[in-house]
This record gives sequence, C-alpha cells and structure tokens, in this order.
Amino acid sequence: MSSESMPSTVAIIGAGAIGGVLADAASRAGHDVVLCVRTPVSSLSVRRDGDERQVPVTVVADPDALTGPVDWVLVTTKGHQTAGAFPWLQRLARPETPVVVVQNGVDHARRLAPVGLPGPVLPALAWIWARREEPGRVAHAGGHRLIVPAVPVGRAFATLLAHGPIDVELSADFVTDAWRKLLTNVAASPVTALTGRTMEVLDSPGIGSLVRGLLAEAVAAGNAAGAHLSDADVAATLDWYRSLAGTRGTSMLEDRRAGRSTEHDAITGAVVRAGDRYGVDIPLNRALLALLTATSPAA
Repeated sequence: MSSESMPSTVAIIGAGAIGGVLADAASRAGHDVVLCVRTPVSSLSVRRDGDERQVPVTVVADPDALTGPVDWVLVTTKGHQTAGAFPWLQRLARPETPVVVVQNGVDHARRLAPVGLPGPVLPALAWIWARREEPGRVAHAGGHRLIVPAVPVGRAFATLLAHGPIDVELSADFVTDAWRKLLTNVAASPVTALTGRTMEVLDSPGIGSLVRGLLAEAVAAGNAAGAHLSDADVAATLDWYRSLAGTRGTSMLEDRRAGRSTEHDAITGAVVRAGDRYGVDIPLNRALLALLTATSPAA
C-alpha cells in the first residue's frame, strides 16, 4: 500500500460513470491509471463544473495484454456485471494488492468471493452523481464522497486519493452506512425502472405509500443484518427524494430504457436475501424483485 508521497499504479475495472470519475481522481492525485474495459476507447474525458479534462490513462481491453503488477485495483462495474471483472482480477490481484469494490448494495465481498482473491477486499460506497454520456466521456454532476470502513487498508486508500477531487471518509459503522446508502436506491430505482418514468412518478397516487413501505422493509432487514437504522432514516430518504428534480432519472431506469439488464439483484435482491436470512417479512420488495427479474433481458 502506498503513501501519498509515492505515486502508485491504479487499475480501474469498468469505464462507466463512476469508473471515469475515479480514474480522474486517481490521476489528479498523482497516480498512473490503467483503465480496464470491455470495448476499447481512444481516450477518457471527465467534465466537471463546466471544465472538461482529458484524463491521462492507459486503456487495456484484454486481460492478457496487461503488463506488470499494479498497486491498487478498483472494481467499478455495476453489481450485476461483477463477473465480467473476474478475468481482470485473476491477472491483477496479488496478496499485496488491495481490491476496492465501488458498487451499490451491501454484498460487496460476496460478489467477489468466486475469484478467491489473495489480498484485502475493501468495500466502498460512492456518493457521486455522474453519467457516461458516450464511451470515454463522463459528466460528473455532483457528489465527491467515498465511504470505506475505518480499517488499515481503508486509511491507506484515503491516503491514495488525498489531494484529488474525491474525499474518502472512514466509517466506524460501515454496515449502517451501507444500508443507509441502499435506502437511496431501494425505492426510487425499481419504481422508476418498472414504470418507465423519472422521479416525478413518486408523486403519483399510491406510489408514496409504496415507497414508504419499501423503505420501511429495507430498514427492518438492514437492522436484522446488524445496521442501526430508524424511522428517521426513512424520513431523510423521502426528503432527499423530494429535493431531486422531477425530470431526474435513475441508473436503473436508464438501463431499462436502453434494454440492458439492471442491477436489481444488488439492490432489491440484497433486501430480500437479508429478509430470508433473518426471518423479516418483506412482501413489497419481494414482489418488486420478481417483477424486475421477469422484465430483465437476462430473464
């Protein structure tokens, strides 16, 4: 693990919105960035506050083309695309190489378990709003926070990105923070995806009570899994939803409109699995998971 005075080589698996923002952050923090992609792109640019920056990266589209070790690996694919990162991880991961999993949901380590990584795995929560406008071009609209557990590798990761545009915060209760972040997705994402409408759908008749019920179930499941949530977290999430423009969409809605599979398993599926594991009744989330699974192209 590197100190802020020593430039590192950071491999980022996934060239979507979050991957682009973090590639820019690592570059601005003084590190060399290797962008691991399925489809080659000629360059990477990130637009923020009206300024568009060409990010110096080495783009690699084939795991077999990787040369030399890297110091850090960041997995930024969506949860349902995690298996696509496995060939890269098998080439990049070494006992001394931390793998940071920047994804939605609460099951970060479980999703990477099939690889049998030899080094530390660090889950990370991205409070970052960004959009991939086209391959190799990302717009960073807001949010500059990553939350990681307050463990030694988490502190090393905070040092890695020090002096860049993204703040890494250390959490003493990561389970609660992960479930609190999940609340921001667990209602708005499936409802917008299933209705094909933006955030304005939350004001439709009957949707408000559905959203509140989905959040309440997630709080109950999260608390059974070890989080410390309350009705105040439901209220705060509802307030946050109301603060968003009605024309704003969600990542799950965008994927549904484009005919792509959605990350419902990492979001709604996480609530259902926790409910099953701890005996919590979650009929609303269970029903939405069935609908999302049935409407996904992967079905």
